[in-house]
Amino acid sequence: MTKTVSDVMSHNPITAKPEMPLKEAIKILAEQRISGLPVVNDKGKLVGIVSETDLMWQESGVTPPPYIMLLDSVIFLENPARYEKEIHKALGETVGEVMTKNPLTTTPEKPLPAAARLMHERNIHRLPVLNNNGEVIGILTRGDIIRAMATE
Repeated sequence: MTKTVSDVMSHNPITAKPEMPLKEAIKILAEQRISGLPVVNDKGKLVGIVSETDLMWQESGVTPPPYIMLLDSVIFLENPARYEKEIHKALGETVGEVMTKNPLTTTPEKPLPAAARLMHERNIHRLPVLNNNGEVIGILTRGDIIRAMATE
């Protein structure tokens, strides 16, 4: 019988609120040895996810996009909107300012191979697991999938 997401997910994950200071989220990630937190609003609904990738901008800073000057005009060689997003993450002070909005999610009854395929194809490390009301009831990580493979 095929395993489902519910069979291997971590139940009742630690969550963050958008107004949580980044320092507090970083402390939770370090102390709990986890790499991401679902972000929920006051009603418990998922609004984003904050991960190590989102937080790396804090330490690494931002490289401006390449540009050329032509007749006193700046012509960007890359999309400057991407640069603005990176600056926002690098300067953010709360979880809500640096989180990834509208993350991919899954349901507890989804077959594990389908969830694993989604994670692999989209190159993501974790999927929040939502119930029918859109509330976070678990999180599925790549580590959960590997551990499930080891028990087969």
